[in-house]
Amino acid sequence: MTLDRLRPLTDRLLDPFVAVSVRLGLTPNAVSVVALLVAGGAAVAFYFGPSAPSWYLAGAFLVFLNGLLDLLDGAIARELGTESAAGDLLDHVFDRYADLLVLVGLAGGIDRWDLGVAAITGVLMTSYLGTQAQAVGLDRVYGGLLGRADRLALTGVVGVVAFVYGEPIRGLSVVGWLLVVFAVVGHFTAIQRLVVSLRDLD
Repeated sequence: MTLDRLRPLTDRLLDPFVAVSVRLGLTPNAVSVVALLVAGGAAVAFYFGPSAPSWYLAGAFLVFLNGLLDLLDGAIARELGTESAAGDLLDHVFDRYADLLVLVGLAGGIDRWDLGVAAITGVLMTSYLGTQAQAVGLDRVYGGLLGRADRLALTGVVGVVAFVYGEPIRGLSVVGWLLVVFAVVGHFTAIQRLVVSLRDLD
């Protein structure tokens, strides 16, 4: 179930945005920086969500925007022919910081740092296993139950749900349950990627 499989389709849908960005003189790295700042804004919004639910709606919008910008920077690089190992590295570093910011905002808002730590380790291990496969000579692994695109989509949807429905479910808010999913399914996805990589190395 990974939305990363839809990347070829989303790249085609991004063509108009890429054309405008190129005309404006935007560079892939500049878009990556903006995406990171947007993720920081989402983290702040999610932190204040419990006290004012409209912040959750703002956070959802910013998370979706971060996902769009994350796709846009790579598309611009391909359009300009400026793809490079350095740009790829920078993009991944910014993505990880963006992930951390959003998760800290979610966990801090509901004051559940235990769930936050569990979710962060699940997310980071998922990403690590995806890129570590490339480091040992394989293709980058995007598969598994919960890739980054899936996480962004779920976070945005949960932000909207938290705005509409703030009651706890079995003692935990919808944001808390999202962190549980990221923790459990994140580690499961990391194990999936490890198994696939080990099989491909045989």
